[in-house]
Amino acid sequence: MAEQIERLADDYEIHLYSSVVRDVPLTKVFWHRLPALPGPHLFTYCWWFIANHLWRSWDRRFRSLNYDLVFSPGINCLDADVTAVHIVFAELLRSQKEELRLGESPLRSWVRLVHRRMYYRLIATLERVIYTRLRSTIIVVAKRLAREISRHFQREQDVHVIYNAVSQQAFNPDLCLRRRKAARQDFGLPEGHFTLLLIGNGWRTKGLASVLHAMAQVKGLPLNLLVVGRDDRMPYEAFIRKLQLDHCVRFLEPSSDVLQFYAASDVYVGPSLHDSFAIPPLEAMACGLPVITSSRNGGSEIITNGVDGFVLEDPRDSNSLAELISLLFHNEGLRQRMGEAAAKTARQYTWERNAEQLGQLFREVIERKMKLGIRNSNLEIRNSNPQGEIPRGARNDSLGATKST
Repeated sequence: MAEQIERLADDYEIHLYSSVVRDVPLTKVFWHRLPALPGPHLFTYCWWFIANHLWRSWDRRFRSLNYDLVFSPGINCLDADVTAVHIVFAELLRSQKEELRLGESPLRSWVRLVHRRMYYRLIATLERVIYTRLRSTIIVVAKRLAREISRHFQREQDVHVIYNAVSQQAFNPDLCLRRRKAARQDFGLPEGHFTLLLIGNGWRTKGLASVLHAMAQVKGLPLNLLVVGRDDRMPYEAFIRKLQLDHCVRFLEPSSDVLQFYAASDVYVGPSLHDSFAIPPLEAMACGLPVITSSRNGGSEIITNGVDGFVLEDPRDSNSLAELISLLFHNEGLRQRMGEAAAKTARQYTWERNAEQLGQLFREVIERKMKLGIRNSNLEIRNSNPQGEIPRGARNDSLGATKST
């Protein structure tokens, strides 16, 4: 949203309803600060959902802020003209049905699982209310989400695909090459060792088990795996010891300097079981790394299999994954060609392109409202906490804007 706001601010007067603002110059927006309450994520989300309605209602009534358009990235309000969908929780509940069962999980995880189930079901209920309202416009980050919305809510009308983007200034092959030697030294990666990278939380969904199985099949290769993210390490550490991979797998905490992980690596491996559009594979492509992902990652829609990356049809097919890792290890020329092609593809998905598509859709929605005789005086764009895995210390944010004339 910060990238989009920066580019839309020249055309719109943006009002941001948020508890916290990061990475957005306040000279470009009107920030309406909402109080945040401490507590479990489910509680803070419910407070956020109610509070932003109350604050905006107050502003309409007593400050005459009648917006041209209300934009909600995620399930944040009931009155959005445009809603951006980054994940369909009804599908998430279906795909993680077994994982969310208490009987299938250790006792120490029950509180977290009950909390997650309640949160997911609440969002799925709100999805049914919001996505079935045909007067609202829906944006999805991949075609697979459009299919999920159609399957769960029988909604096909006014659903638009705008793919995610990547900063070419922050992620590119030249930057990675300049930082490669120092990054590998910092992580203690031996010279000549082939380094795989996986970034993300929720390691089951990200396909970590498949990566470990694949590594076990090619033990003769000098491999290392960097796993960046937060999840319960205990079951994976036991599995790693069982596969005798404990000498070559490292778990790392997330960092704002994510480029260091790409610079240290040779291949990105992300055989996702379910991902709307995973950002790390796109960032890795922008850095010139070969990428292995799965067809269940919406980001695979921008990849041509075998040209600028590899796409596994079955993310659990560790045999095929092992073959691809071995192929890339033994074929430096293929790695170089695929990395160059990946960077070329990633250069098409800029934030300028993303914001231009979003702005064009805003204009169409505003024009349609004008034709229907709905008052046209301001634009509001709203942004809140990311939907997905329950974040630690989650904070609620939102964005608003007013159209300039």
